[in-house]
Amino acid sequence: MSSTFTLYSTPWCGYCHRLKGQLKREGIEFDEVDIEAVPDAAFVVEQANNGNQTVPTLVFTDGTALTNPSVAQVKAQLAS
Repeated sequence: MSSTFTLYSTPWCGYCHRLKGQLKREGIEFDEVDIEAVPDAAFVVEQANNGNQTVPTLVFTDGTALTNPSVAQVKAQLAS
């Protein structure tokens, strides 16, 4: 199974670490991009968050995005 979303994060983001751990425990695969290491990724996050670099931001292959979601919200998005 290939990942259906990209998780944009930073190394120091506690919410990012928590969500990544929860997703891994649930067996949900994702790609991860550090917005501090990839300048273009920061722009993607800004586009999804009205100009703010808020992480974690998840961008799905259909173009939808979730910002700081719960695992339940991620699962619901994946099921839709």
